[in-house]
Amino acid sequence: MTARTRALDPAVGRALSALSATAKKGLGDPALAELVVIRASQLNHCAFCLDMHLAIAREHGVSEKQLDLLAAWEEAGDVFDERERAALALTEAVTVLTSGFVPDEVYEQAAKHFDDAGLAHLIGLAVAINNWNRVMVSRRIPPGGHTP
Repeated sequence: MTARTRALDPAVGRALSALSATAKKGLGDPALAELVVIRASQLNHCAFCLDMHLAIAREHGVSEKQLDLLAAWEEAGDVFDERERAALALTEAVTVLTSGFVPDEVYEQAAKHFDDAGLAHLIGLAVAINNWNRVMVSRRIPPGGHTP
């Protein structure tokens, strides 16, 4: 076993898992939560997380059409509703901080669909999956091995 594939320190793994679980629970919409984590994982090229969360999304009833078109959600017409689109835009802005900040218009659009607690959980979920993506990608953990 190489240093890159050794298991994550258990305390760090528990902390990341707790953040993920708390954010998902607080968001209160398991299907939307999976769309968020899948989109961030697509942007971060995390095959492990994609493999795991695509399976979980299907368990939560996310449609195949949404999963198929998630990478192009902005061009997917009415496949995603306004709330989902706002959540995906905020997720992308938190994931790809190329300008250094989440654009005000992206945040304001999300704030139209989520109250303060919902926004906090949505941002927390984006932060959590970005943490997981970075751990798994930096260690080159391949897909598979996750059992729900």
